[in-house]
Order: sequence, then C-alpha cells, then structure tokens
Amino acid sequence: MFTDEYFMKMALQEAEIAFEKDEVPIGCVVVSNNRVIARAHNLTETLNDVTAHAEMQAITSAANFLGGKYLVNCTLYVTLEPCVMCSGALSWSQISKVVIGARDEQRGFINKNLSLHSKTEIVSGIMENECSSIVKEFFKAKR
Repeated sequence: MFTDEYFMKMALQEAEIAFEKDEVPIGCVVVSNNRVIARAHNLTETLNDVTAHAEMQAITSAANFLGGKYLVNCTLYVTLEPCVMCSGALSWSQISKVVIGARDEQRGFINKNLSLHSKTEIVSGIMENECSSIVKEFFKAKR
C-alpha cells in the first residue's frame, strides 16, 4: 500500500494547491516510517521569497517535527527535480532517499553534475507524466 506512487500522489496534491495559488506547481511530502511528517508546495510568490521552494518548506517542517536538523531515515517525494539550492539543502539534511516525479533538464541538480549526500538514494520517474503535465499546463497559461 505505501508505495512510491502512493506518496507521490500526495506530493502532486500539494502541487495542485500551489497551482490554485498561482505558484509554480511543485509539491512534496516528507515520509518517515510510512508516515507523512511534512507537506509543502512552492510559496515564493505568496511569501515574496525566492527561497520558499516546496523542498525548503518541507525540510524545515520535517526538521521541526523531528526536533533535529537531520532527516536520516526519511524520504522526500517531490514532483519536480530539485534545483541547485534545494539539492544543497537536501544534502545538508542527510535525507536518506529522494523520489523525483519529473526531471528538470534545465534547472535541476542532476544535469548540473551535482549530487546529494553520499548515502542518499535517488529514484526518478515516479508518476512522471502527471508531474510534468501540471508544470507544463501552468507555464502554458502564463504565455
């Protein structure tokens, strides 16, 4: 029951909330022991803060929930590949696993030849079509 798809659907729900707020529709959840401990979506427009990416919000929320700065034994599910800033924060958090919906060939950390913490497992392509479609729809409406 608790598959990568199960939790990615929750991240996609967060992306939909962002879409409704006219934020770039990226969402994520942080899971520990099959329990969602943080949910977040982009808030850069709402907070007028370029660092208010979904991942940054989720990292902070999860760390507060756990009472410490490290997210060992946690998994972050994110609808779009993290940017350089977010990948740095994820690396510092020592998160155990990152599950990516859609790749971001232009702004994502993978094509920038960056890596996360050496012990972090990365899985990509979970619900890729759904995760990329919402972003494409958002930017199509902006043009």
